Amino acid sequence: MATSSAPIAGLVLAAGAGSRYGMPKALARGDNGIPWLVRTIRTLTDAGCSPVIVVLGAETAEVRALLHQFGMTPSVVLTQAEDWAEGLSASLRAGLQQATELQATELLPAPVAVAIVPVDIPGLLPGTVARLIGTLPIGTLPGATDADANPVGPLTLRQAGFDARPGHPVVIGRAHWGALIDSATGDTGARPYLQSHNTRLVDCADLETGLDVDTRD
Repeated sequence: MATSSAPIAGLVLAAGAGSRYGMPKALARGDNGIPWLVRTIRTLTDAGCSPVIVVLGAETAEVRALLHQFGMTPSVVLTQAEDWAEGLSASLRAGLQQATELQATELLPAPVAVAIVPVDIPGLLPGTVARLIGTLPIGTLPGATDADANPVGPLTLRQAGFDARPGHPVVIGRAHWGALIDSATGDTGARPYLQSHNTRLVDCADLETGLDVDTRD
């Protein structure tokens, strides 16, 4: 797959209260003490995403303090989902709106797409993100088509798959952002839009499981 010459932003959905988990997952930590949020930001950055947008909601002050503690604040774009309690779609809308407002500079054009991940996939690997955004080839995988040789662009819709199970990251080109901002509701996020718009499922089962974490059990 060719690599996009335009930047692809990372987007971390980290606004929820984590009711089933017992705390906001943005504050959860791995066994090594590294917060899931910090690890996710680093994963997106290592894969080539720039900038990384983080959507906050529940316990915002605590999450900001955590990012500051780990020196992450200067490297991310923070935005607030005021209606975060509505569900995942509120975070998605806030994140896409922030991505829309990112302006091109003399050194860096505006993002052509975003790679979206929730904060509760602590096993996410840079290689998985890289495969979706084109910095790790997918064109030689079984079932790959000529379209997979195209770089990520404004019309791109790609989703990681794990043995045919849709997962994350999801890569959404800029041309789709407005429609998603207008249509995303409830706790379904981008799923209905992806299902109705011929999204390309990119197999990543050889890299990881893609499993999210809902509870502490």
